[in-house]
Amino acid sequence: MASFAIGTTHVPTAHLFKRHESLPPSPVALLRARPSLPSSESLFGSSLSGARSSRLLRRDILARAEEKAKGSSSSSSFSAEQQQPQPNSEKRFEDIASSGSCDPLCSVDEVSSQEFEVSYQPKTDLVKALAIFAAAATGAVAINHSWVAANQDPAMAILFVLGYAGIIFEESLAFNKSGVGLLMAVSLWVVRSIGAPSTDVAVSELRHASAEVSEIVFFLLGAMTIVEIVDAHQGFKLVTDNITTRKPRTLLWVVGFVTFFLSSILDNLTSTIVMVSLLRKLVPPSEYRKILGAVVVIAANAGGAWTPIGDVTTTMLWIHGQISTLQTMKDLVIPSAVSLAVPLALMSLTSSEVNGKGQDSADVLASEQMAPRGQLVFSVGIGALIFVPVFKALTGLPPYMGMLLGLGVLWILTDAIHYGESERQGLKVPQALSRIDTQGALFFLGILLSVSSLEAAGLLRELANYLDAHIPSIELIAGSIGVVSAIIDNVPLVAATMGMYDLTSFPRDSEFWQLVAFCAGTGGSMLVIGSAAGVAFMGMEKVDFFWYLRKVSGFAFAGYAAGIAAYLAVHNLNISLPTTLAHVPFLSGS
Repeated sequence: MASFAIGTTHVPTAHLFKRHESLPPSPVALLRARPSLPSSESLFGSSLSGARSSRLLRRDILARAEEKAKGSSSSSSFSAEQQQPQPNSEKRFEDIASSGSCDPLCSVDEVSSQEFEVSYQPKTDLVKALAIFAAAATGAVAINHSWVAANQDPAMAILFVLGYAGIIFEESLAFNKSGVGLLMAVSLWVVRSIGAPSTDVAVSELRHASAEVSEIVFFLLGAMTIVEIVDAHQGFKLVTDNITTRKPRTLLWVVGFVTFFLSSILDNLTSTIVMVSLLRKLVPPSEYRKILGAVVVIAANAGGAWTPIGDVTTTMLWIHGQISTLQTMKDLVIPSAVSLAVPLALMSLTSSEVNGKGQDSADVLASEQMAPRGQLVFSVGIGALIFVPVFKALTGLPPYMGMLLGLGVLWILTDAIHYGESERQGLKVPQALSRIDTQGALFFLGILLSVSSLEAAGLLRELANYLDAHIPSIELIAGSIGVVSAIIDNVPLVAATMGMYDLTSFPRDSEFWQLVAFCAGTGGSMLVIGSAAGVAFMGMEKVDFFWYLRKVSGFAFAGYAAGIAAYLAVHNLNISLPTTLAHVPFLSGS
């Protein structure tokens, strides 16, 4: 899902690699803190686990430090002897911790005191103080009921701009975007309650908005947990182990389309983690590996755009009835494939890294072992995700009920197959729940409630009327949403679009809604900060913003434009289902 990319994510260093049970406490204690990660977010949610990421990161640094202490230049697997620190390794760990280096991805929430002392700048505190003062002043004005009652729209617009600025500049201000989003949501609804005809009206609007938002949050939490359980069993090795080619051009296409189809079932962020982790094992550090990682980002965003469970924005549109399952897949699979195939073709023809001589490397994945009954858990987990649209078509119940059904089945299954295995408690659902990106789900909650307050106040409808008057083409409106999503998170953009236009303006499965789903999903590929997948890749491979802009953005834009052209061409052909298929309950269902 282009993005269960949500909130400030903690990305595992190696989703595919075998976990180790213990580490010496003393060195680990010295490595508790890590520097910060650039953030943007498209973000959706995600199946990423902060605790596991931190644990694997410390093991990675621990192994390198111990090997250096022994004078070893070769890398080897973790062994019982290596897990015992050398007599003089305490100082080495202190040096690593104080250096501020981390690999492969760092967390906003865990900043070491040593790094803070080194990077501390008084002007940062001044910026924070000004931000807090501005927020306090805005809150004080909001308390003035008479002014807010008379100026509800400007007050809500100011609050939303300030809140969204806090989300965009969360790194500079060191404020977590989930907290900012929740504060923004509550503040906006307070203003709405003051400006509404009565408090009862505002409460009724809030209850309606909360019911709609909760469906999305429950859906994401269930999906993230299922993916986390599958990953804990190393289930994705069944996919990645089948990639054996080392030819640069062939590997480019194989990685692209494997990610494309993987992302149509999972979220784009998880797919990126899985595939980039694979590339780290297949290809040595080089420009070519960075190009492959960029292909993963483009493919993950394109793959999530053509299924209702592949991206959080398509999921939002699907849950609220703007798009249906089969029609969306049929109409968007070709444009999504084109938006990937065009960049791949251009890279194959013009990129010197792809056309250069590839370096063969040994298949180091062969020694990695899947967790017990990992194949069974993978099959049930992926089956549960795929079954969600079927459940909705058969029962008519909301999609999150189908997702919770799948989670319940997987919960009982893992309890049964790991019964009495105390050493494998981490493979069960309770531990998976502690590792999922809960703060990301809360970020979604804050953003969606904030946008719903603007919808309740009528601001989004006014904006829609303005766009209709000045941009009469729905293609241009949808295309602009995709371009803006390369800079601003696509979730609030799509949420705002849903508030601006209802099903009376554009009916279900209309060209407008399908273009919004496609453009919001694929547009984020044009900049590395434009999607959760891009941010994850940026952190894992230490890719610079301008490197991506220089090497990849042009290809991604060409794919984006070609995808829109392909959609318009296919749509104008009026392709419809065969009569016999149109009457099949599942295929014709939503």
